[in-house]
Amino acid sequence: MLKIQEIRELIKLIDQSSIDEFSFENDGSKIKLKKHNGFTTVVNQPTVIEKHAPATPVFEALAQTNAPKTTPVAEVAQAKIEDANLHKIVSPMVGTFYASPNPESGPYVKVGDKVKLDGVVCIVEAMKLFNEIEAEVSGEIVEILVEDGQLVEYGQPLFLVKPL
Repeated sequence: MLKIQEIRELIKLIDQSSIDEFSFENDGSKIKLKKHNGFTTVVNQPTVIEKHAPATPVFEALAQTNAPKTTPVAEVAQAKIEDANLHKIVSPMVGTFYASPNPESGPYVKVGDKVKLDGVVCIVEAMKLFNEIEAEVSGEIVEILVEDGQLVEYGQPLFLVKPL
């Protein structure tokens, strides 16, 4: 299933391109986007939403689909990602995020902790291999954007760091 952010990115790309129709199907989920004379139709199975307005307010139609809603915490995190002063530590691979080396131990880092360049901040497990993720900058952890045990995508922000 596509995440809401991925759907938004697809909509932006299609709005900016000359493509009139886009379809994607994966694991029983389907999404179909159509552009007709500046109007956009968003189809997210099993719900069909037609929005008869200029293509840019497609996010209003997207908010009415059965896709997961963002929480205020996620919106705050998204706003913090936009802050140019913060460095994002991103996942270098698809896998499962672990905040600690084992279930009995505490997390590698917490909000407010200072990290050093190349210091381990978490583990991402992929195909039974546990990969230590290191900080790319020295600084202070401002936000942890994922939860322990959560699946993460390649390039997904994991931490926001205020560089020192």
